Order: sequence, then C-alpha cells, then structure tokens
Amino acid sequence: MLPEQELWYSRKFSIPDTWGDKEMILHFDAVDWETKVWVNGKLAGTHKGGSDPFEFNITSHLKKSGEQELVVSVWDPTDKEMQARGKQSLDPKGIWYTAVSGIWQSVWLEPVSKSHIAEAYPVPDIDRSRVYFNFQSENITGSHQLNVLIKNGNNVVKDTTLSFHKAIIIPLPNVKLWTPETPELYHTTITIKKRGTVVDQFNTYFAMRKINMVKDENGYMRLALNNKPVFHLGTLDQGWWPDGLLTPPSEEAMMYDIVKLKEMGFNTIRKHIKVEPSRYYYMADSIGMLLWQDMPSGFLWPDHPSHVKHDDKEDWVRPAESAVQFEKEWESIMNHLRFFPSIVMWVPFNEGWGQYDTKRITAWTKKYDPTRLVNSPSGWTDRGVGDVMDVHQYPGPGMGVVDLNPGRSMVLGEFGGLGLVVKDHIWNANKRNWGYKTYTQDSVLVREYTELMHNLSLMVKRGLSAAIYTQTTDVEGEVNGLITYDRKVIKMPETLLRKLHEPMYEKADGKILFVNQRNETDRPFIFSSGQEPPADWLTGAVKFNKDKQKVAVKKGGNIYAYQDVDFGNEMPEGLGLKLYASGDVKIYVNGVLVWSEDQVRIKRHYDDINLSSYVHLLKPWNNRIAVEAKAATQDVDFDFSLYQWNK
Repeated sequence: MLPEQELWYSRKFSIPDTWGDKEMILHFDAVDWETKVWVNGKLAGTHKGGSDPFEFNITSHLKKSGEQELVVSVWDPTDKEMQARGKQSLDPKGIWYTAVSGIWQSVWLEPVSKSHIAEAYPVPDIDRSRVYFNFQSENITGSHQLNVLIKNGNNVVKDTTLSFHKAIIIPLPNVKLWTPETPELYHTTITIKKRGTVVDQFNTYFAMRKINMVKDENGYMRLALNNKPVFHLGTLDQGWWPDGLLTPPSEEAMMYDIVKLKEMGFNTIRKHIKVEPSRYYYMADSIGMLLWQDMPSGFLWPDHPSHVKHDDKEDWVRPAESAVQFEKEWESIMNHLRFFPSIVMWVPFNEGWGQYDTKRITAWTKKYDPTRLVNSPSGWTDRGVGDVMDVHQYPGPGMGVVDLNPGRSMVLGEFGGLGLVVKDHIWNANKRNWGYKTYTQDSVLVREYTELMHNLSLMVKRGLSAAIYTQTTDVEGEVNGLITYDRKVIKMPETLLRKLHEPMYEKADGKILFVNQRNETDRPFIFSSGQEPPADWLTGAVKFNKDKQKVAVKKGGNIYAYQDVDFGNEMPEGLGLKLYASGDVKIYVNGVLVWSEDQVRIKRHYDDINLSSYVHLLKPWNNRIAVEAKAATQDVDFDFSLYQWNK
C-alpha cells in the first residue's frame, strides 16, 4: 500500500444468543498503522500504532439481533514519516524489507460480564517466596469474593479465597524457579463471585523468576537469573516470513523457530524491532527462552537527523507530536508484554535509529517496569545509562572497555552475520543476496562460525555477559541466517552448534591479566611501517622504530609489529589478542602463523582473537607475538594488545 492509499475491510458477524447481556469487547492485536473502526455505521474508535494491541467496547453500537457489520479503514505512511515501523521500506533492499500495511495480527470479539477483571498482572518475588497480583477491574468492589487457585502441573499449590482487592500478596510453598532449563509455570484460575454467584472467571499463569545483575569474583557485573550469573547467548530474530512478511503462517511455524534455536544451544532471542503475536511469548515462556524485546524503530533514513551517528555528541531533537506518539506506543507495548516472564530486557532504541532524549526514555522505561533490565540503546551511541553497555561488531566478535565503576554489564548486542547462499532457497535470485561475510560452501561457513565462537569464549572470561548472533533466519536479500528464509534448510548441524556454544555457559572463573597494556604515554609493541622487515623479524633481534604517538597507516600501506613477552612462572591457561587493523592480517606466535584473514575492514571496536589453542607454542621466557597487516583497506590507526587467562 502506498501512503496516498487506504485499505478497507468489511465483514458481517452475529452475536451468539448464549452471550446474553454480556459486554462486547472488540480486540485488534496489531494493525499497521492508523486505524478507524465502524460498527453498524457508527464510529467505534480510532488508533495510531502498528505494533501495540487496542480494543473498543462496541456494546452500544450493536443491534439487538440479526447481522452486525464491521468496517475498518487503515492508512500507513510506511517510511515517509517517522512512526515506529521497524525495517519496512517502500524500496526494499539490503537491510530494509518489504512494507506491511493493514491488519497483520488477530482480530477477535470477547464477551465479558459488566463486572469483570480487565487485567491481572502477576509479579513474582522469589526472595520472599510469594507472588503479587495486581488487578484492573470494572464494577468490582470489596464486596465481591476473589478466589485464586494456583497449580504447578497437576498439584494444587494454593487455593485462597478473600475479599477483592486491587493488589494482593500470596505466599507460595516450595517454590519452583523458572529457568531456560526448567521453565516451570504456575497455572492459575481467578474467580470472582457476588453472593455465591460467579460473575467472572478466567485462566492465567505466572513464573517464579527474578531478573537482576550480580558481580562475579573478578568484579565484572553479570546478567543474572534468580540471583545467579547466566550468560545470554542468542540470535537476532526479526520474525519475517516469505508468505506473510510480519505475519507468521501458523503457531507451529513460530514454535519451530524457538525450538530449533534451543536445540542449537541458544538460551536467548533478541526480538529485533518487532512485536510478535501473544502466542509467541507464551511459547517462549513454556519452552524456556530468554527474550530481549526491542521497540520498533521510527525515523527517516539515511541523512536525516533522526539517524543518530555513533560519534554524535547529542541526541536527535524529536518533534513533540512524534515523541508523544512514540512514547504512547512504547508504553502500550510494555503494558501488553510485561505479563510474559520470558522477557528479561527492554530495548527502547537500536543503533541510533530515531534515538532521542535517551536518559529520560531509559529512566522512564526502568521506572515503568523495575523488574527487568533496560538496554538503551543497543549499539552505537551509548550515553552511559541503562543496565548494560551494548556494542555491535560485524563480523567480530568484539567488546567495549569494561568499566567496573558504573556497575553496568558488557554485552555484544549484534555480531556475526555470516552468510551462506543456499541454491533454490533464496528470496530473489535477481537481487543481491548478502551477509556481512558471504560464502558458497557450507564447510567454509562451519569453519568461520567455529572460529567466531572460539574467539567469543575467551571474551566471556574478560567480562562479556551476552552475545547476540545475527541471525535466526535469512530475511529477503539477507542470507546470514542459521536457517533459510523458507525454513527448509538448517545451514549447520544443531549438534555441532550446541557443542560450539557450550564453553560460553561455563563458569567464568580465573583471572584475566593484560600483558604490557597500552597506556596514554606509551605503546605496548614495537613496530615498523612501510618497507618489509628482515626475514628473521618474527623471532630474532631486529631494530624497529618505537613511536609514542599514534601508529597511523595510510590506505594501501603495511605495518609490522611485535611484543616480546615473558610469562615467567605464570604460564597462561589461555591467550587473547585485541586487534585494531586493516588489510591482509597475519598473527604469529614465536614465528608460527596462527591466524590470518584477508581484507580486514575497520570497525568501531577492537576484534578479539582467541589464541588459546597455541599456548603450547609459548615458553616461560622470550616469547614474540607478532602482527603483520598489509595493503590497508583504508587510513587507520593500528593497535594491538595481549591478555592472558589464568585459573
């Protein structure tokens, strides 16, 4: 649909006689973007927002009997205005996808009593073994009787009757905690009675779990579940489908994606700038999957001030009307989704896309739901607020500098993006199909992914608390999914992926020590740029320049650098190297080539390279770690430093 057009829907429906004198609530789970609703020719209501649910009480608009008529109109400006729309574009290409307009989630009619519970919001408290229930109600007072029946499996845990209050506390015996390994749910029946007659009854559920952060023995702030550190290893999940775009084809299809990720050894999904149907979140609760929930981005691309660059000192000044709409929709999304225990983190902004008033939005989000963590923003333009510092590094992996003072966790919110073109399983053979690195052989993909995870594992010991790999499935022209867009081909065996992921979940004990760490007045390495050094420079005595200023390399230039390291009596269990370089790069340990990659391009953060497989090449004394970078792809300030891991 183009911005100058409207979509119109019309249908007839009848009210069952058994519904009697019930109030009729018409629910729309998601309509993109501006919606107007008429019932029997009367305007029932309007709504702006593409991802949040809304409802209208249409009782007064209904005829007493016979057929009823529902008419809906929808207008959607897509990418011509700044409303929250995610990655939809009228000109889909690259990271931008086919636009979606109109009704894209369920529409349903609910009969309710005049006296009813509109919302029941459970809040677990595992530290005191109890659960809080907060109710929003219509025409219910303290003279009504409230019964709460709680079961875990077939076992009745609690059966409590009391006078109705809008907030109640229920103690629980022998609490079973929810985790990805043991996703225990407490199924609950709420009953409201008046003088012994049931006026409202419904089923719901909750989980006993706590989202927080804890410091480990090295002082790193870790993401935690139930007061214990848990590494979040997940995928960027955009929830797009070749036949329905934003709309999943079935519940089974949604379930398939979650189950496959769990079989691959992931415990987290970052639901990227999309809100799924409610059943998706119930499945995540039931299967046991941690979710990071993004707010769909709203901004103009690419040269508009609403696209905040990573080095911009100030946020975008969002127009007042647009800001009001964004915040109204974000509140509505949070209010809808905060019920689901699998959601552990809110992400208001992604990569400066429409980022504005970051400190206020972050503080408001945290205040509105203090039971979860806030990541604001994910990548690029960190403002020093929120519970985490989130960096993006493609293909990476990489991480920012861990500062133990502010008490934030370090997370890698996006990395990877390794692409594989699978013949007969691509979206459009006539367009570019790409990944951040793209391969044509699955054996090469396996090799590169294995190295990526090997490098990531040592970063966990250095303070990294989460890593989100791009991505679950291919999406249109992007072929960097673990699964093809049609869900027909899994690109790497689930058992192999699970094995590669296991080290990330191991206890991050031991100590990370930096070797000759760079400071403001000196460089930890000796280097030569320009001409190729003597053949024995990798092991022998060689005279290089030592420069205390920036080590600048021009596009097309070469650099050769080394550190001589004595480990003495503390031989490392593992060895890592932080690298900032461009061009064709090689790394040597005591003259042995241990790592190489062609046409390395500069990112915002250092790449981390795990050299632990080569510690057998080390000696207590006189070790040389050397880096060679030729044919720089751009002007660059070269740098590298070493760190070791000891138990």
